[in-house]
Amino acid sequence: MGGESTTRTAPRGGGTNTGPAGGRTGQRLSGLAVALGLVMFLGGFAWGAVLYRPYTVPTSSMTPTIDAGDRVLAQRIDGDAVRRGDVVVFKDATWADAPMVKRVVAVGGDTVSCCQDGRLRVNGKEIDEPYLPEGTPAELGDFPAVTVPEGRLFLLGDERDTSVDSTAHLTDAAGGTVSRDAVDGRVDAVVWPMGGMLERPTGFRAIGALSSPGPLRTIVALVVAGAVLIFAGAAYGPLAQRIGAARGRARTEPAGAR
Repeated sequence: MGGESTTRTAPRGGGTNTGPAGGRTGQRLSGLAVALGLVMFLGGFAWGAVLYRPYTVPTSSMTPTIDAGDRVLAQRIDGDAVRRGDVVVFKDATWADAPMVKRVVAVGGDTVSCCQDGRLRVNGKEIDEPYLPEGTPAELGDFPAVTVPEGRLFLLGDERDTSVDSTAHLTDAAGGTVSRDAVDGRVDAVVWPMGGMLERPTGFRAIGALSSPGPLRTIVALVVAGAVLIFAGAAYGPLAQRIGAARGRARTEPAGAR
């Protein structure tokens, strides 16, 4: 009697959650992460599709900023939002029957000319243009002073040697200018090949405010964060099963001879 021993089996898990690692709470958090990730991922793409439009640039007139064949993203904006220094996509029947990409160097009311001291001059101020190809001759692209009518834009290509821009249309009725209403979008980035966001043209800051950057960086961050949440949430299930199986094997292994 006295030598008998009584063995009691303790409840497995001590009465705690018996599910795999993390239990039901972890599974719920995993599902929430996947759901939130999907909302962010798809929402980012939808936001981008509403605000941006892709274009393929057919010529080298914007080299080295944008090369021929590059794929760019242009934010859909109203023509009134265009500022000096912006690279825009526009369509003007007197220029070509297709979208074109050029840089705005002067807006309505400005007087623009080139090139005194080898630099573009707008409203009497010399403009620093670091985006021009290295070694561009100072006298390249000379043209007399032009006063831009209100509601219109004066546009140049960064590759002044090959660009068919406002300087090629100076004898037109509009003096080479294009209506703001002709603008379809402002180029924010080169996406193929991966050129990244266009640099802000700070040389124009002395004669007026620059345009505000579009939300492209925020959209990309939203899509990337959503993808991370989706993969992290989806990976939880298999990982939890492996951890749970490993713990189960550890519990069933003999404790050793006594």
